[in-house]
Amino acid sequence: MNALMSRPSLFDEFFRDVAPGFYVRPLHGDALPQPSQIRIDVKEDDAAYRVQAELPGVPKEDIQVSIDGAVVTLRAEVQQHDGKKDGEKLLRSERYFGSVARSFQLPVEVDAASAKARYDNGVLTLTLPKKLEGKVQRLAVQ
Repeated sequence: MNALMSRPSLFDEFFRDVAPGFYVRPLHGDALPQPSQIRIDVKEDDAAYRVQAELPGVPKEDIQVSIDGAVVTLRAEVQQHDGKKDGEKLLRSERYFGSVARSFQLPVEVDAASAKARYDNGVLTLTLPKKLEGKVQRLAVQ
């Protein structure tokens, strides 16, 4: 077996540590988030699930939530572009477009007709009532 390990050279490490601006980085910072980077919290009570998802910097018009039984899918379109002001000469324009989605399954089906979504300060809050159909009811013996 011939397994070669690639290591960065000392020269590369030197410039990365001493002159971090030497390497070109995107104007808008981080790349498009991975689906696992949409952080969610799921809480449950007797009647519903409460989901909070972090989607900072995404306008609410670009967020889509779909419910299929017990599967919830969050989709967000990310669009960043540089603006041009009056009297400025545009030398370079960079745009950043993409989408990210994350799906998760809940233990019980969701009543999609009664579900609610609210978006405030980069946090999407979902109230997902549990579907009561098909639930086994226990009868009291008299």
